[in-house]
Amino acid sequence: MADMKSPTGVRKKRFSLSQALEALLSEHISEGRLRGGEQLPTETAIMLEHGVSRTVVREAMSRLQASGKVVTRQGVGTFVRGSTLSLGPLIDLATIDIIVDSLAIMELRIALEVEAAGLAAQRRTSEQLEAMRAALDRLKKREVMADDLATRDFQFHVKIAEATGNAYIVDTLRNLGVVIVPRSRLDSARLFHDSPLSYEQRIHDEHERIYQAILRQDVECARAAMRLHLDDSREHLQQVHEQNRARE
Repeated sequence: MADMKSPTGVRKKRFSLSQALEALLSEHISEGRLRGGEQLPTETAIMLEHGVSRTVVREAMSRLQASGKVVTRQGVGTFVRGSTLSLGPLIDLATIDIIVDSLAIMELRIALEVEAAGLAAQRRTSEQLEAMRAALDRLKKREVMADDLATRDFQFHVKIAEATGNAYIVDTLRNLGVVIVPRSRLDSARLFHDSPLSYEQRIHDEHERIYQAILRQDVECARAAMRLHLDDSREHLQQVHEQNRARE
């Protein structure tokens, strides 16, 4: 029988610790202490809080990823996946058409804006950075009406496009217009089963991460933050669409 000092014993101990950590974090997720879309603490923070090694944390995270409970975005962090949505009554056909169209638009945006965020981080001027900050601050104002929020959301993304210095990227985004923002045509908070304030806070946090990466001129982090932002909306829309189809 291997003792705890042998390689086999060490592996068993590490495995049991990673299982225990996985179970604890899973419990936090199921109880809502860690909500869908919320970022998990860093590896270091988890190590210090639970008194385990980095290897144990990584093994626990790998198990959570394998079970579909969390998703890791390189350069950004690990996030709790959105919980399965409960849609209630079937969505009307007009809304379904908008969701399908929005999914196609999100694919285009991911192809265009992820690289645009990286270019903006590389090329932005101080003036363009100020314009981004101003657009983001306008978007944060609580008294803004829903229609204005979509427009201001779009303007923030346009400012990022302008910072690329590539007129074709800017023209493509402007030609598409505000309809590329899902909430310009959909009640996203309702569809994603979130309160309006929680939804706005999540979107603001995602925008802020994009801005901070561009501010630091961290190209890879800017790309990753933009991909997380757009992927999050696409995954929610896809989930709504697939659930509705399954119930037809």
